[in-house]
Amino acid sequence: MNNINLTLEIWRQPNGDASGNFDTYTLDRISTDMSFLEMLDVLNEKLTKDGKDPVAFDHDCREGICGMCGAIVNGVAHGPEKEVTLCQLHMRHFKSGDTLIIEPFRSRAFPIKKDLLIDRSALDRIIQSGGYVSVNTGGAPDGNATPILSQQAELAMDAAVCIGCGACVANCPNDSAMLFTSAKVSQLCLLPQGQVERKQRALAMVAQMDDEGFGHCSNVKNCEAVCPKGISIRNIARLNKEYFKAAFSEG
Repeated sequence: MNNINLTLEIWRQPNGDASGNFDTYTLDRISTDMSFLEMLDVLNEKLTKDGKDPVAFDHDCREGICGMCGAIVNGVAHGPEKEVTLCQLHMRHFKSGDTLIIEPFRSRAFPIKKDLLIDRSALDRIIQSGGYVSVNTGGAPDGNATPILSQQAELAMDAAVCIGCGACVANCPNDSAMLFTSAKVSQLCLLPQGQVERKQRALAMVAQMDDEGFGHCSNVKNCEAVCPKGISIRNIARLNKEYFKAAFSEG
């Protein structure tokens, strides 16, 4: 087992109305087998023993599924490794003596609640604005009753893996939620079950995205680069197509 020593510059902010600042902490003999969140657990245990306020951060499954964890590590959402969430980032990717600058996802649509803890409910409201899918009720249909091209199904599933962590927003210079919104639109517009509300869904979700204060996409591709699930910006092109088709037909 290898151990490393680290200096942590962590954003501390007692609540959303207060001003924040970076505080410096040192940790010795951190196992390289630990995850990033386990390293923060060690720090919080140390702070608690010293009678200090632990660092607030969001987490749940710690398996890269829930999308709750997330922070900017040295300027990159979820840290330096590709296609991992913060809970899947291991300390073996850092060297002894490194200084890690850790701050919350920054976006006007993601207000800070405390320290690294942010409010992602804007993403939930975008999903809610998409409404529902219309499905005929009755007995359970046979699995082969609705034929779906395998290519379409794969594209839909590729979009559906989005966990709503918000890394795409945090790393976009414009705070755009286009990758997130396009993934949610794509996973339904590509399948038969999502056809009835297809046009209205695209219009409503884009309108809600704009109302939440997210910025516009300028095709920088930072979102794709930091997405822990590797979601492609091709979904953004699909969303633009869906939106304009719906807008022209409504007009």
